[in-house]
Amino acid sequence: MNASDMFPEDPKHLLNAANKPSKSTVFVKELSEKDRHRILRHFLGLEESDRLLRFGTYLPDVMIEKYVEGIDFSRDKVFGVISHHFRIVGVGHLAYAPRSDKDEVTDKDKVAEFGVSVSKIARGKGIGSKLFERGAIHCRNDDVDTLYMHCLSSNQTMIHIAKKAGMEIHREYGEADAYLKILPADAVSVLKEAMQEQVATIDYTIKANTRAAAKWLSNLPGMKDSSK
Repeated sequence: MNASDMFPEDPKHLLNAANKPSKSTVFVKELSEKDRHRILRHFLGLEESDRLLRFGTYLPDVMIEKYVEGIDFSRDKVFGVISHHFRIVGVGHLAYAPRSDKDEVTDKDKVAEFGVSVSKIARGKGIGSKLFERGAIHCRNDDVDTLYMHCLSSNQTMIHIAKKAGMEIHREYGEADAYLKILPADAVSVLKEAMQEQVATIDYTIKANTRAAAKWLSNLPGMKDSSK
C-alpha cells in the first residue's frame, strides 16, 4: 500500500462504515485535556516490553506520568480508540516540531512525529494502522508533508505499519527511523477526516453515556456494581 492508497478519492466507504457498523470497526477520536487521566491509565497499563517498544527505552511510572502531564493539547494532536468499557486501548500522539535546517526532505515550516501504542488486550484488530492513518490524514490537512516515526527495529508491528504506508525505512545501530511524504490536502481529505471524527464522537458519546448509566444503576439499592 502506498501513500495515495491511504486517502482514496471516493469517501463512500466511510459512509458505508457509518451505516453498517460491525464488531471489528475501529473508531479513532481526537482526545483532549479531559481525557488526560485516561491516557495516563493506558500508558501505565503497558507492560515493560511494550513501554520499551513505544518509547525506545523503558520508562518507569514516574516518567510516564511526567510524559502525559507534558502533553500540550493546544500544539500536538492525540488520537485514541475507546473500548466498550470506556477505556482507551490505543493512543496515537502526533507531535509537531519546527523543521530542522538539516532536514532536506521537506521545505515546510514544521514536521510531525507519530508514536503509537496499543493495549495488549486490543491487539490484532488493526488499531495501530487506524491510528496511523488518522495521524497521516491530519498532517495532510494541516499542511505538513513529512511524517516521521521512530521505533526500535525489533518493533516489527510498527515497522510493518510503516512499510504498508509506503514509508522509507532507515536503520542505524539497532534502531529504525521512517518518514512518509504526504500528499497536499484536498476537499476529499478534509471531508474524510471530518466524517471520521464525527462518527468517532458519536461512538464516544454512546459509550460515555452507557458507562454513566451503568454507574447510576449500580448506586441503586440492591443493584450490583457493573461499571467496574
